[in-house]
Amino acid sequence: MRLQGKTAIVTGAGAGIGAATAELFATEGARVLLADIDEAAVSAVTGRIGDAARAMCVDVRNNDETKAMVLRAVELFGRLDILVNNAGAGILGTVETTSEEAWDGLIGLNLKSVFLCSRHAIPVMRDQGGGVIVNTASNVATVGIQDRAAYVASKGGVAALTKAMALDHVGDNIRVNCVAPGVTWSSYFERMMATVPDPTAFKRALEARAPMDRTAHPSEIANAILFLASDDSSFATGSMLTVDGGMTAW
Repeated sequence: MRLQGKTAIVTGAGAGIGAATAELFATEGARVLLADIDEAAVSAVTGRIGDAARAMCVDVRNNDETKAMVLRAVELFGRLDILVNNAGAGILGTVETTSEEAWDGLIGLNLKSVFLCSRHAIPVMRDQGGGVIVNTASNVATVGIQDRAAYVASKGGVAALTKAMALDHVGDNIRVNCVAPGVTWSSYFERMMATVPDPTAFKRALEARAPMDRTAHPSEIANAILFLASDDSSFATGSMLTVDGGMTAW
């Protein structure tokens, strides 16, 4: 019960890494506010967790909604110990083929959301004596990949912002770290498989990106987030924990 008595917000909690993280946090003793723009999805995950969880429909690109999310967590639980900035997505495209609208949308979802959620959570954590923020970056913040210009830029920004926040708030007893997953199987890839001519070849190509020759399960990334959110990582701040099956070792 590494999070016994703790309270947390997990964004992007309607599926994938976010859902797995929220469920794991609850089993470790935390009370969790699950936030997602998909109200039906996040409500379903909350229902699986039970009394330790509450759901909230939130657009993490919106300042007023992220502020309301933090206030709701404090209203529900009396404090906020952990913020997991996990909401995000990916799109295809180079700088030539990515539209300005698509660029702005992805940067808003993947990077601006970390800024907005954190700027409202930090004062609460400071006033109560400290807290922990864990951001979901990506291994592409280190190595880059082709045809994902906006995604790589956004996740590189998350990794850099993590370090800046860690230094800015170390004196407030707020630790800030990020996890850097590799290819993690999710509904996003399931939807992509339905659109490609050879789903088997598509899946094998994803698996072959890592020396371990497979994709990650969301629970494997959730375990890494739990480590960073708990006192097990009490001396870590400004760090990026890479969990990518060896991809960045190549």
